[in-house]
Amino acid sequence: QVQLVESGGGLVQPGGSLRLSCAASGSISSNNRMGWYRQAPGKQRELVATISRGGTTYYADSVKGRFTVSRDNAKNTVYLQMNSLRAEDTAVYYCNLEDRYRFGRYLDTYWGQGTQVTVFS
Repeated sequence: QVQLVESGGGLVQPGGSLRLSCAASGSISSNNRMGWYRQAPGKQRELVATISRGGTTYYADSVKGRFTVSRDNAKNTVYLQMNSLRAEDTAVYYCNLEDRYRFGRYLDTYWGQGTQVTVFS
């Protein structure tokens, strides 16, 4: 069973920074992709950023230039450095792990419990 444990959320003023961490444990293959999604009140969950095991990254347009996703493969941990935070970044942030890449897609998807990020003035 794969578990994802997140940390690092909190309260911050506009323009501030936060760093989220997510540690994965359990039976994880060597071919996986990790990332972050977020869900604001009344809105659908949306992709924020992903990173493959080889380091290929993808960012939503809304966070490009402000957020940086990285990972430590030895620790099965993914990070999200969030700078220049805005009120619209307020959401519950969820860690995501996609595992076992076969036939052009990942067969398994796992989610963390979510961590609240609130940007307020």
